[in-house]
Amino acid sequence: MTSAPPTPRSTSSGTAVAMVLGAAASVQVGATAASALFPLTGAAGAATLRLLLAALVMVLAVRPRVLRWTRRQLLLSAAFGAVLAAMNTAFYAALTHIPLGVAVTCEFLGPLTLAAVLTRRRRELVWVVLALAGVVVLGLGGDGEGGALEPAGVALALLAGACWAGYVLLSARVGAAVPGQGGLAAASVVAGALVLPLGAATAGADLLHPRALLLGLAAALMSSVLPYSLELVALRRLPERTFGVLLSLEPAIAALVGWLLLSQGLPATSVLAIAVVVLASAGATAGAARGRVPADAQLPTHARPLDG
Repeated sequence: MTSAPPTPRSTSSGTAVAMVLGAAASVQVGATAASALFPLTGAAGAATLRLLLAALVMVLAVRPRVLRWTRRQLLLSAAFGAVLAAMNTAFYAALTHIPLGVAVTCEFLGPLTLAAVLTRRRRELVWVVLALAGVVVLGLGGDGEGGALEPAGVALALLAGACWAGYVLLSARVGAAVPGQGGLAAASVVAGALVLPLGAATAGADLLHPRALLLGLAAALMSSVLPYSLELVALRRLPERTFGVLLSLEPAIAALVGWLLLSQGLPATSVLAIAVVVLASAGATAGAARGRVPADAQLPTHARPLDG
């Protein structure tokens, strides 16, 4: 007996799921492009190129009319940009110390904790405790090469996670204050300008090297333009709860991309720890959707950070 052909609705949903997973993979591939910049420009230089080129693409696409904005709109966008700059710089710095999958897993604690806290439901804190347990196990698992995880790398990834939580909160406020994507475009410019002095001091003229520019552009496109476009279409076809749970797979996808493209193997204990964090993230997202919390409390359905 043959199965019935898929209905147009199921086909549409299946395509949307593939788009979300493709977007998550694209973000992590963008991170590998950025990490390839490290020997040439360092982490700060990579963040500089990533943010400036992303800002250029965003401004050309959106063309925000900042001269017509109110003082509040300008201040919110500037704060948004500062958080964006700190998040990207901390994350890329973390990648110089720890594997990609580990960095993304630690970073996820930021929006996960935010989602649990803003639900105002005590049982949602269970997901945070579960995720913390996963990160502890992750630390015990080491770096996959017989050594311990570098504390500096873990600390930087956790800092990036805290900034991601701030990004989620500010994303909702900027989105409400500034129409369209103008606030994000302006914030990208601010972020690039804030990181530029550090990137120029550490990388100098290497920022203008053709290979550096090419890799920086690849990181900008793969980590923001492509995934944002895919997710925008997918959100029209999927419930927000499903979308958020799919994004919760990102630590696992990051570990897979790190293994395939960067030869970053992880011990079995670390793989288990990542699975625990993915479970906690999915649980928090589903719980947030059931509780009908504000948009800025949902992980990370309404806010895609521009890091890798």
